[in-house]
Amino acid sequence: MTQASSCQGSNAAVQTIELKRPTPHPKADNWSLDEIAALFDLPFNDLLFQAQLVHREHFDASRVQLSTLLSVKTGGCSEDCGYCSQSAHHEKETGLEREKLMTAEDVIDAAKIAKENGSSRFCMGAAWRGPKNKDLDEVKRMIAGVKALGLETCATFGMLKDGQAEELRDAGLDYYNHNLDTSPEKYGEIVTTHSYDDRLDTLGKVRKAGLSVCSGGIVGLGETRNDRVGLIAQLANLDPQPDSVPINNLVQIEGTPLEGKEAVDWTEFVRTIAVARITMPKSFVRLSAGRQQMDESMQALCFLAGANSIFYGDKLLTTGNPDVTRDRALFAKLDIQPL
Repeated sequence: MTQASSCQGSNAAVQTIELKRPTPHPKADNWSLDEIAALFDLPFNDLLFQAQLVHREHFDASRVQLSTLLSVKTGGCSEDCGYCSQSAHHEKETGLEREKLMTAEDVIDAAKIAKENGSSRFCMGAAWRGPKNKDLDEVKRMIAGVKALGLETCATFGMLKDGQAEELRDAGLDYYNHNLDTSPEKYGEIVTTHSYDDRLDTLGKVRKAGLSVCSGGIVGLGETRNDRVGLIAQLANLDPQPDSVPINNLVQIEGTPLEGKEAVDWTEFVRTIAVARITMPKSFVRLSAGRQQMDESMQALCFLAGANSIFYGDKLLTTGNPDVTRDRALFAKLDIQPL
């Protein structure tokens, strides 16, 4: 039992409050929609308290993992994801210029800088439906070179064909990112060129190859809380659960179909972080896209709610991110150290 006192004057009585730990869930990968909805419905302070207790059972609450994300091939993607500036379906409206696949040497140079700045993981993203075999040799050179620097390696290259996950693994890949974005029910409103099952199929290939899974979603797509419940249920019931769970706050990009969507209230975003922490207790929960638009107080509450990973550096694929100096200043205020 933990005690808290409330004193008003020297003769005030001490009030004792019993703070109860959350009841352990019988099976971490068997969360029902009702159970997750009940977490979202908790009073805000109670939810954060439970999330912090779960977080401290598995992690040092003052340590945060730093990842850097680099777009190694920008624009011209055949998919029509409504939030993405890199889709060929939206490029006339967004004005994004296509770029060729970077060379392995240039990617490795960028990874060296990321390591010098404190990142422990280097993530490479390419705007593809999936990697073509002709690109795999250069991609594998990137992965091997980054791995040789002593960094963890992560890639997000879209949907994988049979055997490709194994090739990436053998080159030195540690993590593969493939987000589920939202609930199965909402997904068809966001993307039409592939299905939710296509996403799950790629995650299955990644797990089968023995790679660590990085999979999360986006808040602010015009979804309801029930959709956020559905997303967390899909992620928490993966077997095994994702090693990393990026939670993105939609960055609205001019010219994309989701421009103009009503932003989700900041408390709802923090709630989503907290529910992800409780339902996926051993996963790194990453505070991802949209952090540049968050003030320091909101970020601090996300860390309190169980976020323990961030993307570090001034750019995420094509959108902005807080610069390194700003993040170091925030970490100093919060007494946070990088892993």
